[in-house]
Amino acid sequence: MSFSQMTVKEIIDNHPETRDIFISNGFEQFKDDAKLNTLGKFLKLETALKNKKFDVDTFVALLEDKVNSNEAAADVTLKKTKTEGAVSMKGLLPCPVRLPILEKIDAYAESEGVSVTYKLEAASVGADWMNAEIRNAESTDSLADIYLSAGFELFFSRSFRDKLQADGSFRNLVETGINPRFTDLKLEDPRDILSIVSLVPAVFMLNLEEQGDLPEPKTWADLLRPEYENKVALPVGDFDLFNAILLNIYKEHGMEGVRKLGKCLIKSMHPAEMVKNAGKKVAGKPYITIMPYFFTKMLAGLKTVKVYFPEDGAIVSPVFMLARDKEGVRPLAQAVAGKAVGEILTQKGLFPSTHPDVQNVLPDYAPFKWIGWDFIENNDIDQVIEETMNVFKNS
Repeated sequence: MSFSQMTVKEIIDNHPETRDIFISNGFEQFKDDAKLNTLGKFLKLETALKNKKFDVDTFVALLEDKVNSNEAAADVTLKKTKTEGAVSMKGLLPCPVRLPILEKIDAYAESEGVSVTYKLEAASVGADWMNAEIRNAESTDSLADIYLSAGFELFFSRSFRDKLQADGSFRNLVETGINPRFTDLKLEDPRDILSIVSLVPAVFMLNLEEQGDLPEPKTWADLLRPEYENKVALPVGDFDLFNAILLNIYKEHGMEGVRKLGKCLIKSMHPAEMVKNAGKKVAGKPYITIMPYFFTKMLAGLKTVKVYFPEDGAIVSPVFMLARDKEGVRPLAQAVAGKAVGEILTQKGLFPSTHPDVQNVLPDYAPFKWIGWDFIENNDIDQVIEETMNVFKNS
């Protein structure tokens, strides 16, 4: 039976770890065991979500990823045991698409008769484990064959890119070109090392009940104006996307812009919390919320909010692949960057795919803002992230 047809109590009884998902997404009543054993016993998940106008598929994906995350360690161990010497993959995947992509990799491996061992964690786990592993590697020989991950940390740093280029073992193995929607962004790595397979966009959500006489911000520069001080919620805990926001603000407005961004902050919120509070009267509620485009799926039909792409573009964090240029690795790398995975990214997660044959799920007006390879090549990205984060926190 699928989660959507189960009662809330059935889900939590079978998977206690999912209780936090319910509580953090508007179902605070299920903190109470008595409510769980009465209301939760009869309330089907699908009915509960429709009452709140939440998208069922999106919420189910959150539940499934939570369950899978708890089983990940055992799963990875099993795969390593069964596939010693296989093509190795590591990285982080956005929660809504992690399970479907893992299933696609398994299906590909089985159909092609290849062995794959992987450790692909949910992005919410954070990249510390992977970064430490890579930084402590004595040579590129000890790195995984494929990394599939998100964000700007480490992989876009000058020192790591120099090391990869000097070694020559890794390069862009994607030969299909770029989706026409993103031609103007010039996403192709000039060093031909990384492949950007998808984008995670940050969009604006206005809480209309908090607007008063305030104008609607049209661009990212608008957010830095004095009238928006203490009016904005930012996804500070979503490191990949928030780092992209910091880098873009720094690029266009310098450290003074980063300080102004800090002053506009009223709350640091996880996107799920942003969605939960969108239709409620909450003390200190922000007028403007910056959130990943994916979470807008859970706002369907809510008339107290307005979601849109800023006129100068939704700032994007890259979902990228680093692959070893090796005969046994190429087919898997090309499958990971292929149309089938691209369709999962855009349909399940609203993460636009760069594959040219994928029809992305986007509104008619959806401009994007990419930091650009010139900025990446001319700056020490890890250092800029550290310095801008310190300035942001201090302001």
